[in-house]
Amino acid sequence: MKASILNRKLHRWGSILTALPLLVVIVTGIILQLKKDWSWVQPPTARSADPALELNFDEILLVASGVPETEIKTWDDIDRLDVRPGKGVVKVRANNRWEVQIDTKSGEVLHLAYRRSDLIESLHDGSWFSDGAKLWIFLPTAVILLGLWITGIYLWLLPHLVRRGRKKATTG
Repeated sequence: MKASILNRKLHRWGSILTALPLLVVIVTGIILQLKKDWSWVQPPTARSADPALELNFDEILLVASGVPETEIKTWDDIDRLDVRPGKGVVKVRANNRWEVQIDTKSGEVLHLAYRRSDLIESLHDGSWFSDGAKLWIFLPTAVILLGLWITGIYLWLLPHLVRRGRKKATTG
């Protein structure tokens, strides 16, 4: 079988096999590119009037647990803390994806919003489905996509190389 025919078949079947996972990666990737510009995906970071870091961990937990949406009662209910010293804000991300932004000087709640970017990132890399899907579907999709890119470049370049060779043969 000629290389160009084999490349076309591999290109066609590779495209079919990777279509759905690739669509998930593309759509979520576009959304993640816009996460800082779209508050529906990731809440904007608030700013404190005085960026002093005066709250301790117990006070942060106390303030965060006073926000009903977060359902925080203990440190086990918190996914992570994101401290922004320059802005005087600590972002407390609850396990239920609610994010409360607290002024690090006064303890005032500056912003409360549902954070979707972590969910979208897990869809993007396939881990939301399962670790098996990430390893056995999304990773092979990436490898096949690389192969599609290589065969696509070859299929695009081949006619140009053939024309150049013919031109040299007739003039040389």
